[in-house]
Amino acid sequence: MNKIYKIFSKINGSSGFFLMILVVFIYFTFYAIKGDRGLLKYLNLSKEVANAREISEKYALEKQQWDDKVKRLSPESLDLDTLDEQARVVLNMVGPKEFVILDSDLED
Repeated sequence: MNKIYKIFSKINGSSGFFLMILVVFIYFTFYAIKGDRGLLKYLNLSKEVANAREISEKYALEKQQWDDKVKRLSPESLDLDTLDEQARVVLNMVGPKEFVILDSDLED
């Protein structure tokens, strides 16, 4: 116990040693927070990753919707009556021997 007390008393008398430890501690603390791989950089990158994931999910959903539309137009699943109806609506045309009765209640 006496040896430990002597060591601490020698260290206590040396203010240069504590100053050096303090400078090293401040140096590492500063770079742990503001360095290239520090805490602030990590937080910034984690926000960017979260934002990129949201955008990725949005585009994946949009791609899925387009894939579904394309799949419905394939020859195996194509409904000719629905295709004919959509063509008439888009082109705003009817056959020469046909007539159209518009119902304003159905437009909503």
